[in-house]
Amino acid sequence: MTEKKIYETDIVVIGAGNAAMCAAIAARENGADVIVLEKAPETEKGGNSTYTHGSIRFAYKDVEELKQIMPDLTEEDLAMTDFGSYPEEDFFDDMCRITEYRTDPELASLLTSKSFETMKWMQSHKVRWVPIYGRQAFKVDGIFKFWGGMIVESVGGGPGLVGALHAEAESLGVQVLFNAMATELIHDDDGVHGVVFKHNGKTTEVHAKAVILASGGFHANPEMRTRYLGPNWDLAKARGSRFNTGEGIQMALNIGALAAGNWSGCHSVGGDRYLPEFTEGFQKLSYPFGIIVNAEGNRFVDEGADFRNYTYAKYGKMILEQPGQFAWQVYDAKVAGLLREEYRGRKVTKVKANTLEELAEKLDGVDKEGFLKTIAEYNEAVCKDKPFNPNIKDGRCTDGLAVRKSNWANTLDEGPFEAYAVTCGITFTFGGLKINTSTEVQDVMSQSIPGLYAAGELVGGLFYFNYPGGAGLMAGSVFGKIAGENASRFITQVKEKEEMF
Repeated sequence: MTEKKIYETDIVVIGAGNAAMCAAIAARENGADVIVLEKAPETEKGGNSTYTHGSIRFAYKDVEELKQIMPDLTEEDLAMTDFGSYPEEDFFDDMCRITEYRTDPELASLLTSKSFETMKWMQSHKVRWVPIYGRQAFKVDGIFKFWGGMIVESVGGGPGLVGALHAEAESLGVQVLFNAMATELIHDDDGVHGVVFKHNGKTTEVHAKAVILASGGFHANPEMRTRYLGPNWDLAKARGSRFNTGEGIQMALNIGALAAGNWSGCHSVGGDRYLPEFTEGFQKLSYPFGIIVNAEGNRFVDEGADFRNYTYAKYGKMILEQPGQFAWQVYDAKVAGLLREEYRGRKVTKVKANTLEELAEKLDGVDKEGFLKTIAEYNEAVCKDKPFNPNIKDGRCTDGLAVRKSNWANTLDEGPFEAYAVTCGITFTFGGLKINTSTEVQDVMSQSIPGLYAAGELVGGLFYFNYPGGAGLMAGSVFGKIAGENASRFITQVKEKEEMF
């Protein structure tokens, strides 16, 4: 029998997405030797980060700061764009407001205050950013105006972000092992000393002075979803990586780590009813410009309650609660040109008709009379005294309906009409491990577990009920960088003690 290879290093990072690679790069540039364990094969590396658009939320004061993030911005770009500003205070307020003031204030403050410098740090490590003209700005009077606190994405989207981070890590000498599934933390009373993992199906170990957990939550584990989120969550479609099944969280809990955050909550969106799980192009997020109806033909949500960035992560749950766990998004010709790019894919469950009566016949599973009654009541209730403006919360609302539409309310009366069948998709889970502001994992006695750090989606306490778009990637970057830096400091202290004795 071949003797198994035991690896030795300073720091082990579990996971290989945005948070993990930021941790690995930060640790390496601070002098530590680093091995990254990636459960997925190389062709599927990067966890949920790979499946994002690479859109990220950060605080900035003005265009001069944005030039530091995007040095390729041209004078033409600046002349045709109103980037506005997004102060730290606004970011922090959004974190509090969107989570109904449940977010951990210390972690939220660290996230918002470190966001800009972390963006500059990533840019210095060859991650390139560009404005999100296609999804976060509409052209009005010749000017693109950004809205919703999120203005940039990584070049190449999520795959581009992951690729850039991996390339930088490789250039710095970080070793990444693929098909390497961590199964157990090596630990004793003095802390964590490494990881047991299966590499290409063979059990082995990596011994280290610190471990950084950044392997995501449990969105791809239907058993854990049902156990923690509740009934019907096994029916939600899993988006993102199929490898985020919760082992990182469970390994830490097994050695006494403290659970934290919204374990019954998750990032859930509305997306195509019939696309398979783990498929790109699932989400359908232009609902503020139309209406959403359930099987009874009734509206059940305020489609215009806020900018899409601030509502999309909770509306999937509301669709899951409807009869049959599905709904239809309905638009008319007035807004068809505003629909996001994912509505134009080939694999889209879409129906189109010249009249509302004809459309009603095509809405699979929807009560025709109920739908037409809803449309008539909705059209009658639209207040037309304010102009429609997709760049701002325009106050164009409905009056007198049981379910109000607060902004962007247009009558549905101009054919052809389009409708898209949607269901609930789960992106990531909100419950996870308790960390302090040094990203040290806390135990059930609220003390730091020596040598154990965490970042990314398996950290609990940041998001409750909902989530500001782009804050997840930013949190992964901020806390990943902090974890890498602090783990490096920790092992320096360990080495100094070892030399003393």
